[in-house]
Amino acid sequence: MEITELDPTFKFDVTREPGGEQLMRCFACGTCTASCPVREIDEKFNPRRIIRMVLLGMREEVLSSQFIWLCSTCYACQERCPQDVRITELMSAIKNLAVKEGHLPAAYKMQLELIRNMGRLYEIDEFDNKKRSKAGLPELESTNEDVKKIFVMTGADRLIGGEEGGGE
Repeated sequence: MEITELDPTFKFDVTREPGGEQLMRCFACGTCTASCPVREIDEKFNPRRIIRMVLLGMREEVLSSQFIWLCSTCYACQERCPQDVRITELMSAIKNLAVKEGHLPAAYKMQLELIRNMGRLYEIDEFDNKKRSKAGLPELESTNEDVKKIFVMTGADRLIGGEEGGGE
């Protein structure tokens, strides 16, 4: 990475996101990394390293990475931070910024596509509706046009490619 690729405003963009306000309090003590259970399993997730990358302005590398999505929101890092940096909330702020800039893991895109097209995460077929009828429940439609309209109105369809059955 060249110095010209660094974005000095990145840290300020993160601090403007809800949950990112305390980013500048971090003095890289490493307590968050030492107490992170995800870090024990996957070396790619390192809260201290992610915070440092944000502070340095490595916008594209942070927002397009898969490692920001690994936080399990266990709050162990947050409970032990001597500077009271709310790291779990900070990770949510970084993820929110990533989504705003169009970076979303493939699994989330697939889930959004299912919700947009069917109004739920799994398809309801004739067999499912028969089971629902036997249980005294109303049948469900296999598509949901109202959800599609909401996706268009909110701009959420752009996250998954915008077209019916599309994606990137």
